[in-house]
Amino acid sequence: MAPDESSIAGAYAGADLLDAFAATFCAGLPRDPDAVARAIFGRPAWWIRGLLATRDMAMGRFGLKTTDELQRNARENESIAFFPVLSRSENELVLGVDDRHLDFRTSILLGASDDERAFDVVVTTAVRCHNTFGRAYISLIRPFHVLVVRSNLNRAAAMAGGPVPRSARGVDSAGYRS
Repeated sequence: MAPDESSIAGAYAGADLLDAFAATFCAGLPRDPDAVARAIFGRPAWWIRGLLATRDMAMGRFGLKTTDELQRNARENESIAFFPVLSRSENELVLGVDDRHLDFRTSILLGASDDERAFDVVVTTAVRCHNTFGRAYISLIRPFHVLVVRSNLNRAAAMAGGPVPRSARGVDSAGYRS
């Protein structure tokens, strides 16, 4: 489940979506939360970009912020991809957005590993919905969210100097292993 040592642990209780996925990164990438987050979210696969474009076309009509809008707002502040950076420490970076239908937080937490040439990364997402629309939206995107996070995490781990000792794995708030 989601790590208790994360700074977003306070958002776990009552979350409408809560999941955590982990992978081991080899030393081809610095043990730095910003570098790891950029590796995970900076270059999504073509099919993820297609999903985001579809999401933007469909959900923009309902008043949700599109990735372009988030990116424009993020340029004014600090961001990773189109996600605003909310906080950082030596071992963790927190990204997130508060909106009228939901608030989300994503933590990229760096851990230790048995091998000094590698380190563990846990990506945790906590979403709290404010209304029926937010809950419907989360129900709709949950399966895609899982695929996207796992794919991004595995790709970044592989680029960090694989072979990747293990693939992204996780447990969501409903207890489903993925």
